[in-house]
Amino acid sequence: MDTSENGLTRQYLTFALGDDEFAIEIGKVREVLDFTSITFVPNMPGYIRGVINLRGNVVPVVDLKMKLNMGKAEPTVNSCIVIVDSEFHGEAVQVGALTDSVHEVLDLDDGRVVPPPGMGLRMDTAYVSGIGRLDGRFILILDIGRVMSEEGAPALGSDEQFEALPAA
Repeated sequence: MDTSENGLTRQYLTFALGDDEFAIEIGKVREVLDFTSITFVPNMPGYIRGVINLRGNVVPVVDLKMKLNMGKAEPTVNSCIVIVDSEFHGEAVQVGALTDSVHEVLDLDDGRVVPPPGMGLRMDTAYVSGIGRLDGRFILILDIGRVMSEEGAPALGSDEQFEALPAA
């Protein structure tokens, strides 16, 4: 990380959910995948679309639009699954985040990031760690650990429910 006149500069992966632009701190991002088929798993919370096989590992995929109360994602040719590192019940887990599209990695110094407003967002502001301002646009910076580890997501770290799939 670099420092600039306004403080620490951090890198973020930006992506779209509907018409809104979001970002995740790059250190939490493992990789970005083109959209692939997702296997439905019964009795999961509605925002968990199912699981994918990632090199022999079962990875749950969260529909970020649903999790953030923005409706259900309708996958297109631009849709991507962002694999992020998270923690659940004290264990490191990988989780897929379904996005409408991935844009770029950008640098934002701390002077361009402000706290989220206490009201007015369509989602729980507990999921938003800040709002970045860049070239006249706003980018909602997600606290992806909090998004992925909220209560009501018991399957995210449960190895008991999933067995490894054979490698494709």
